[in-house]
Amino acid sequence: MIVGGGVGGLEAAVALRELAGDEVGMTLIASEPDFVYRPMAVREPFGFSRAKRYPLYKVARDLAVELVEDSLTEVDAATRTVHTAGRQDVSYDALVLAVGARISPRFQHAITLDDREIDAQLHGLVQDIEDGYVNRLAFVAPTAMPWPLPMYELALMIARRAYDMNAQLSITIVTPEAAPLAVFGTVVSQRVERLLDEHGILTIPSAHPEVPEQGHVEITPGDRRLHVDRIVALPQLVGVPIPGVPATSPHHFIPVDDHCRVPGLEHVWAAGDATEFPVKMGGVAAQQADTAAAEIARLAGASVEAPPFRPELRAILLGAEQPLYLRAQISGGQGMTSEISDEPLWSPPTKIAATYLAPYLDAQDRLSNAA
Repeated sequence: MIVGGGVGGLEAAVALRELAGDEVGMTLIASEPDFVYRPMAVREPFGFSRAKRYPLYKVARDLAVELVEDSLTEVDAATRTVHTAGRQDVSYDALVLAVGARISPRFQHAITLDDREIDAQLHGLVQDIEDGYVNRLAFVAPTAMPWPLPMYELALMIARRAYDMNAQLSITIVTPEAAPLAVFGTVVSQRVERLLDEHGILTIPSAHPEVPEQGHVEITPGDRRLHVDRIVALPQLVGVPIPGVPATSPHHFIPVDDHCRVPGLEHVWAAGDATEFPVKMGGVAAQQADTAAAEIARLAGASVEAPPFRPELRAILLGAEQPLYLRAQISGGQGMTSEISDEPLWSPPTKIAATYLAPYLDAQDRLSNAA
C-alpha cells in the first residue's frame, strides 16, 4: 500500500516494480487525479507553459497498480488496515506513507508562494514591475524554512525580466541561511552569491524576518528594517496529522529511522515532505522512497540490497543565462561535498532527480513527443 501520488509515492511504486517484479501487488491511494511536475511551475508567471501533468490512471496502468482515488484518514497498525475519507477499509502487508505536507503562510502581509497557483500569484507582480509600479521587491524566508531554491530562481528571473524591460528594480533576499543555498555547501553558495550579485540582488543571510505590515520587513538580529513595494514569502510547511501514526510536535511530521521506517509501527515506512527530515525536496523524497522500496522488496523475497538512507541533493537552478546543476552530499544540515556545473551532473538531467521515476517520466515524454 502506497499513500500519496507525489514524487515519493510514485518513486516507491516504480522502484518496487523494478526491484520485486510481480512478487508485489500494489495499491496506490491518491487524492488528486494527476502527478504535477511542480518544480517547473516557477516559470509560469513569465509566459512559459504550465507544468506538465501526468494522469495517475495511466501511471497505475503502466505499473499494474490498483489506483484508489481517495484520501487517508487513519492507520490501524494492529490490524494492518488503512481507513479513507470515502469510508474504505483497505488492508496491507507493507505501507509507505508519502502524503506530503501542507503550506502554511508565515507572514500575513506578503504573497506566500504556492506552486499550485504561482502564475496567478505572480503574473500581476511581474506586470507591475514591467510597467514601473514596483521598484523595490523583497523575498523573505521563514526561520523554519522549506526548500529555498524557488526563491532564488524567482529572484533571478524577475531581475532578468526587469533588465530586459529597462525597468528600475531593486531586489533583496532575507534568509535564515548562513549563505545562499547553504545546504549545498560552500562551493555552490559562493557561486550562487556571485550570480545574485551580478544580477543586482542583495542577500541578507543569517536573518530572521518579520512582516508587521504591508511593505515593511523587520530583520533580527541587528534591528534592521526594509521598506519595499511588494514582499514575496516562502511558506512554512506543516505535516498532516494521521490518527494511528506518530508525529513530532508542533508541526506533525512523521519520525523515521535511517531506513525510513516509522518507529513503533511494524512494516510502515514514510518518505518525502511528510517526514521530519528537514530538507523538503523531490529528490530527497525519491531517495527515501527508494530506501523503503528496497526493504519491502526484500520482505517479498527479492535478492536486493537495502542500504540506509544517505541523502544526496541534486537540483537545477533556473533563472541565469543557462541552468546550473547543483549537487551535494549532506551531513549536519548542509553540504559536506559541494559541486556546481553548467553541464548536467546526472542522467537524465531532470529537475527531480529520482532513480526510477525520472527515467520513467522521460520515457513518457519521449512517447508523447513522438506522438
